Amino acid sequence: MVEQRPRAQSRGTSTLLRQGHGLVFTTRDRPVESARGWSAAPVRHGVSTVRSGIRHTLGLVFHDAA
Repeated sequence: MVEQRPRAQSRGTSTLLRQGHGLVFTTRDRPVESARGWSAAPVRHGVSTVRSGIRHTLGLVFHDAA
């Protein structure tokens, strides 16, 4: 995942999961503490190649349907 920061270089992180484990992550932005409180930091993500086994995915959509 890559966090895009204003007036600074983007910061990338990676997560290695053990077999049978899962990860839930944001696909648009995440809250970060700033000098004036909280703001939204844009986040991009990518998926590595599966070298062995099978990848299972599940999409969860959370939104205000009102």
